[in-house]
Amino acid sequence: MVAKPLAVWRDSRILSWGFYDWANSAFATTVMAGFFPLFFKQYWAADLSANESTFMLGSLNAVASLVVVILAPLLGAIADKGSSRKRFLLYFAGMGVVMTGSLSLVAAGSWGLALALYVFAVIGFSSGNIFYDALLVEVADEPCVDQVSAFGFALGYLGGGLLFSVNVLMTLNPDWFGLPDAASAIKTSFLMVAIWWALFSIPVLLFVHEPDKQTSSSLRENVRAGVGQLRNTLSRLKQLRQAWIFLLAYWLYIDGVDTIVRMAVDYGLALGFDANGLILALLITQFVGFPAAIAFGRLAQQWGARNSLYLCIGVYLVIILWAYQMNEVWEFYLLATAIGLVQGGIQALSRSYYIRLIPKDKPAEFFGFYNMLGKFAAVFGPLLMGGVSLATGSPRLSILSVALLFIAGALLLKCVDEEAGKMDALRFEG
Repeated sequence: MVAKPLAVWRDSRILSWGFYDWANSAFATTVMAGFFPLFFKQYWAADLSANESTFMLGSLNAVASLVVVILAPLLGAIADKGSSRKRFLLYFAGMGVVMTGSLSLVAAGSWGLALALYVFAVIGFSSGNIFYDALLVEVADEPCVDQVSAFGFALGYLGGGLLFSVNVLMTLNPDWFGLPDAASAIKTSFLMVAIWWALFSIPVLLFVHEPDKQTSSSLRENVRAGVGQLRNTLSRLKQLRQAWIFLLAYWLYIDGVDTIVRMAVDYGLALGFDANGLILALLITQFVGFPAAIAFGRLAQQWGARNSLYLCIGVYLVIILWAYQMNEVWEFYLLATAIGLVQGGIQALSRSYYIRLIPKDKPAEFFGFYNMLGKFAAVFGPLLMGGVSLATGSPRLSILSVALLFIAGALLLKCVDEEAGKMDALRFEG
């Protein structure tokens, strides 16, 4: 049965679940993509050389990612065994909120404290997403899972974009908000993100329910059971061949997506575009992503998730070819619009397609693997771009090289047998 148009707006569980994306996307936009890297260099680590501050920030980002990579499958297994996905979501969201809010109190020059708080905030953000993704099983049946997944990403784009717009305006015009300078505006922005994240996390905790496994096990017993479940899963992974083919395809093309997101500003600067214009392009992507993600959820119901993913990959290839030859800043804005049209779609449909290929009784554990690969994304792509640029001296050829990731991902995606994957997942349950 196909979900009715816009039914997601009238279901309190789906709306409550989606608002967590609205909540934590403020951290991804304002803190991770927006202000923290810039403020770290110019305020907290102003006494360090540019090379030293870059090394510190890059190293600690890698540490945060490594922690999530190591813990994600184990945390998921423990949460599944104890029927405690919401509890783990609360723990990690709370960690992210407290650490983000604390950044507003860090004095100039205290780069060590700023980095420590940021790392724990990133761990909270990334780990919380494991359990948020896993709760999709509780709010969406298969006929509407694409639409619901897309709805979550759409709210994330809108919520993150709205708060980031206000924060950028505060930074450019601090006197409008009764703030003495841009530094105070950025510190206030960190506090606003924490409040926003906490406030809009409340609905998912109150109105999204997971089945009670009728156990009164202690945390220690759940940890022991979770470790046992993870060992059992690892010993049987070969039974889920289709899921693992998909995960490899996902790793390749999402590496391309994340590379474009992370390297777009650097590429624009290399072509001589103004930094303020590039920030505007980021905002364009956020707001275009809201309706586009919803549209892709509907499109997947007509075309199927995999065909819709092919469309997204095709658009990205066109974007790369256009970026290779562009010369004017208006072209950058147009490409930002095109990215906004497909970025939410490829993220949302990847999540909903994957959920069809995994055991329904172990969603958090398998989304642990999913998020683990997500943390490895944007590793090979930037290295590929940097290597090609260094070897050829051409930033244009470097962006063109990213097309290889999308092509390889599409070819592997074609090898996935969805019906066989569903049968494998059914046999794996229990």
